[in-house]
Amino acid sequence: MTARTYLEEVRRRLSVYRPQRIEPGGRASAGVLLLLYDADGETHLLFTKRTELVEHHKGEICFPGGRQEAGDDDLFATAVRETFEEVGISPAHMERIGQLDDIVSRGSNFVISPFVGFLTTAAPYHYSHADHEVDEILEIPLAHLLDETNGGVELRHLDGQDIEMRFYRFHGHVIWGATARNLAQFLRLLSDGGASA
Repeated sequence: MTARTYLEEVRRRLSVYRPQRIEPGGRASAGVLLLLYDADGETHLLFTKRTELVEHHKGEICFPGGRQEAGDDDLFATAVRETFEEVGISPAHMERIGQLDDIVSRGSNFVISPFVGFLTTAAPYHYSHADHEVDEILEIPLAHLLDETNGGVELRHLDGQDIEMRFYRFHGHVIWGATARNLAQFLRLLSDGGASA
């Protein structure tokens, strides 16, 4: 299935989906972007590997995004600004398709609002990543993420308790935590109409 076909399916499903919102309640708010695009006739999602220099989630695989700033009109604007700052994609090349459920990140205690978008210009894109924040840009085929053999659930000990956590693997990288939770909801939305995360 091509990226354009996926776009129409995602657009259709998200047009009727009402994301669950979480009031910050003293937590910081953040916006992230699940950016879909076509590369070599295959649908991909864009991820970044964070450096060891950032304050939160050092070395983790994430969607582009970050903390809301005073000048941002809304959390989608936050996600777009951060995507531009982190990987150099022009805001003019990002189309908003919809929004997923808010989640709370366990490590940094952010309320994260995930948005789904589409890269409106042809790949390959000439990325320009922020050396302080981004160690590597990962372009992961959606088919790889939909293949259940490339992920699973594992038990992690966090904050004094054992928690079952979703993860995905890609060429030696492991996607887990808040990013995996956002991704899991998105993949469910594509495959069965999307129960909440």
